[in-house]
Amino acid sequence: MPVYVYWGEDDYAIEKAIQKLRDRVLAPEWSSFNYNAIPPDGSDALIDGLNQAMTPKFGAGGRLVWLMNTTLAQQCPENVLNELQRTLSVIPEDSFLLLTSRKKFDERLKSTKLLKKFATEYREFALVPPWKKELIVKSVSQVAKDIGLQITPQGLEIIAEAVGNDTRLLHNELEKLQLYTGGSKQPLEVNTINKLVRNTTQNSLQLAAAIREGDTPKALTLVADLINANEPALRILATLIGQFRTWLWVKIMIENGEKNQQAIAQAAEVGNPKRIYFLQQEIRSLSLKQLISIPPILLRLEINLKQGANPMSALQTTTIELCQICIKNKY
Repeated sequence: MPVYVYWGEDDYAIEKAIQKLRDRVLAPEWSSFNYNAIPPDGSDALIDGLNQAMTPKFGAGGRLVWLMNTTLAQQCPENVLNELQRTLSVIPEDSFLLLTSRKKFDERLKSTKLLKKFATEYREFALVPPWKKELIVKSVSQVAKDIGLQITPQGLEIIAEAVGNDTRLLHNELEKLQLYTGGSKQPLEVNTINKLVRNTTQNSLQLAAAIREGDTPKALTLVADLINANEPALRILATLIGQFRTWLWVKIMIENGEKNQQAIAQAAEVGNPKRIYFLQQEIRSLSLKQLISIPPILLRLEINLKQGANPMSALQTTTIELCQICIKNKY
């Protein structure tokens, strides 16, 4: 059945998958007649989308109906469920129904079970957690391979550190490097990568270190530099969450008496166990209580940013609060 369900937080990867599906299904000269993108705000958006999917196509190619950010991920009224049951099994072979959502489809819903039953493709586009550096390096390597770009292992590490889990930025940076090489098959030199790829993740890590030290003036300067460099606030936050999460897990394992660096690295999801010694040194002046108090504050910042708070103001306020926590009761 020509039903496609895409969901997840990797917006860029979903955009690319949708474009690929559009290019495959639609004939360019007939796309204005055979393509419908239906936003979720209409009261009858779901029913309208299903009706459009049943409408015969015009001319060449197929028909594509896209239910954008569908509410079916979280709820399904009885009348919509009935329409789904009636429609999904009889959608014409040249008519394609696409449903997308940033939220995971609730597996308990009958509508989700129905979509999984009839879907040609039911696919999650998840962002790699920012603290899983090995997976980010693997992603960089795969995209570079896909576009025919030769990069040394050290170069892959540098790019992974620079782009984090931002797949849009990853593609942009690699395409820039590809243009620079002019199709050369020689691996890019590290110096070239350092000159062409802007590393704001490193500055975000410096921000985390300044907060850890309770150095408010330095931390606020780094916040201003990052925002003025057009670094997205949520990306800065993702780096902070990943770094403080790692520090917290290392501290928990140490407090529990664990001395095996391999075991600590596994719990903290640190790829190289040799890093554990340095992480221990970084947090030796912080108590477990201090580190435990930080994640809820970062979570509150994430909520505020997603609700439209001013990035500079929100980051500055939270940075001051975190610095005060880290400087108090040090031992």
